[in-house]
Amino acid sequence: MASTSWVGLSWLSNLSPGPSSSPCPSNSSPRRISSQINMAVSVEKKKFTLQKSEEIFNAAKDLMPGGVNSPVRAFKSVGGQPIVIDSVKGSHMWDVDGNEYIDYVGSWGPAIIGHADDKVLAALAETMMKGTSFGAPCVLENVLAELVISAVPSIEMVRFVNSGTEACMGVLRLARAFTSRPKVIKFEGCYHGHADPFLVKAGSGVATLGLPDSPGVPRAATIDTLTSPFNDISTVENLFETHTGEIAAVILEPVVGNSGFIEPKPGFLNALRQITKENGALLIFDEVMTGFRLAYGGAQEYFGITPDLTTLGKIIGGGLPVGAYGGRREIMEMVAPAGPMYQAGTLSGNPLAMTAGIQTLKRLTEPGSYQYLDKITGELIQGILDAGKRAGHQMCGSYISGMFGFFFTEGPVYSFGDAKKSDTTKFARFFRGMLEEGVYLAPSQYEAGFTSLAHTKEDIQNTIEAAERVFQQL
Repeated sequence: MASTSWVGLSWLSNLSPGPSSSPCPSNSSPRRISSQINMAVSVEKKKFTLQKSEEIFNAAKDLMPGGVNSPVRAFKSVGGQPIVIDSVKGSHMWDVDGNEYIDYVGSWGPAIIGHADDKVLAALAETMMKGTSFGAPCVLENVLAELVISAVPSIEMVRFVNSGTEACMGVLRLARAFTSRPKVIKFEGCYHGHADPFLVKAGSGVATLGLPDSPGVPRAATIDTLTSPFNDISTVENLFETHTGEIAAVILEPVVGNSGFIEPKPGFLNALRQITKENGALLIFDEVMTGFRLAYGGAQEYFGITPDLTTLGKIIGGGLPVGAYGGRREIMEMVAPAGPMYQAGTLSGNPLAMTAGIQTLKRLTEPGSYQYLDKITGELIQGILDAGKRAGHQMCGSYISGMFGFFFTEGPVYSFGDAKKSDTTKFARFFRGMLEEGVYLAPSQYEAGFTSLAHTKEDIQNTIEAAERVFQQL
């Protein structure tokens, strides 16, 4: 077992800060810093190396399972050495070796206004002077709750929690409590966190690692979880016929982000809304990814479909750990202490997460925000697809606002089954090539990508040009 002195001093002290320790002061823009770096290395391009990342990751493998705290970070599906991040700013990130990347992961979605936004940081600093956690009510909870309720069509009351997983756990218990029914329908490839009832054909990290489900999940925990292929309404109808009066809810990502980016077919969400109403079941949109990203009111605003309950996360904490679930008042009043369904959390509604969320949502209300996201994301995905097809690769992909994805298959991709036809070996090679070109994509074919308001026209153009070079080498 490694000693703490070795962990704290031996290898860490040998990592020189380099240019990445403070890549972008608050009075400097990412573009300016980037141009300064480019000028400094204009004579000779900096050699791409991951030596320090490798040292840190090798040490981490003795300290944490697989060397990471979330599986996809280990790069198992793309191979090669995971990068260890030192700092982020705007649309860029820097690793411990000093490599700079245009980032299209955005901490898996929340960095919609850009990393380490100056106004968010200033507000956090001010709030932090008052304390980091109260374990008691604070006025910031009211402010963020009012913003969420005014934005999301389905939400009349909201409960803040600490993660998307926790939000989905709470909303499932609530749906069962409200309907007095045990069963829930989920869709293959949709990921709703790592709670036992949801780890059935869950896509995302489970698919990335090639695990059909997860050991340690007892059959009793999933026996009431029914599954259907995404975009397959006939299977949903058959499940309701087979389990008449037993289904509490249908839960789904209205746009799938955990099998890659998969849109609903026209009429699919409408059909789900109709069939749940006819059968006395609740419709739940898991908008942990899509909330405030496809539109200010989320996917439900974008598609014009109002569910009964909604889960949120990521963006409403501005990058800090947060989640939420909400819906119609009559349903939410089942939650303790207003009602009998128990759910609690010591750090829920903590002042730092509330502050970051408030600042982020306020920024998103500025005119032109979503038009800009739509413009740059469209240019990005079209440029990547065109470059790939010119180089002779079978590809398909799509986007909505600041969320996108592409597959190495001719397509179309309407379900997790379609997504699994992708050439994941080719994706892994493409991913590693883009990494060396200074572009950071999600390290899995089965994850969506994200843009932000901080991405510039130059970022998009540089990414497309990098893709063209990598495609020629595949």
